[in-house]
Amino acid sequence: MSKVIVVTGAANSIGRSTCRKLAQAGHTVYVSMRDIDGRDEHGVEAAGTHGTELRTIAFDVSSEASVNSAIDAIVAENNRLDVIVHNARQVVYGPAEAFTPDQLAELYDINVLSAQRLNRAALPQLRKQGQGLLIWISSSSARGGSVPFLGAYASSKAALDALALGYAGELARWGVETTIVVPSALGPGHYIRSGRPLDTVRAEEYADGPTADVSEIALSALAQLPAKDRTPQDVAAAIADVVDMPFGQRPLRVHFGPDDDGAAAVDAIADSVRAELLRRIGLEDILKPAFIG
Repeated sequence: MSKVIVVTGAANSIGRSTCRKLAQAGHTVYVSMRDIDGRDEHGVEAAGTHGTELRTIAFDVSSEASVNSAIDAIVAENNRLDVIVHNARQVVYGPAEAFTPDQLAELYDINVLSAQRLNRAALPQLRKQGQGLLIWISSSSARGGSVPFLGAYASSKAALDALALGYAGELARWGVETTIVVPSALGPGHYIRSGRPLDTVRAEEYADGPTADVSEIALSALAQLPAKDRTPQDVAAAIADVVDMPFGQRPLRVHFGPDDDGAAAVDAIADSVRAELLRRIGLEDILKPAFIG
């Protein structure tokens, strides 16, 4: 059955591939963009050809008013909303100390608070329907082995992951499902092309001090790992598979790419511990979404 889907973060590679894959699968996909004045800066409008349904809609994930207005318009146009894909993100790399507090606040605003704004706008409709799906694009850096100079980014993804788990339990009795998609973040290019600290003086102290060779060693070693990083198309295909799964059969978590940092192993233990705790305190039922007919 065709679903009405909102995807944030169309500017990044996973977002573009996900929009195309979902639209080509026959779903009505709304792509969040700050500006839709006719420019297709992210190359997603091509997915709207050949009978597919991809629609751009102006909303800024950093603005509560903008997000609320966009979701209201989508619901009014379709009389429903089925899936939210939280994919908006910013990647940064560098010594944690060298990132200014304002930089960290901006990072958390994009990587975490944007999801909260969208949830607050969309969840009343999903809860009213008694069925819906939240897909959260996390990162293996949230739970895996810590790569030097990735602390700022990893901490934002860890926050998103924790928020997703909280929502999973709170929404299960409303019939709203949760899937956390965890791509590997080990490809060195992932870091090289990312944002940098604004406090260049402190960054240079790390570059000239006893940590001068840390980045080169880490990135060189990561490049030599035998397994290849996941591709955006692989992640997009898996997201589309999750969307098309029957209600109640969607997994809580899906990992992609090599598990060289151990994220999948850590998540397996952590999710098992969470499930056991919920059983012990009498909330086993929220491990699966309730079917509301």
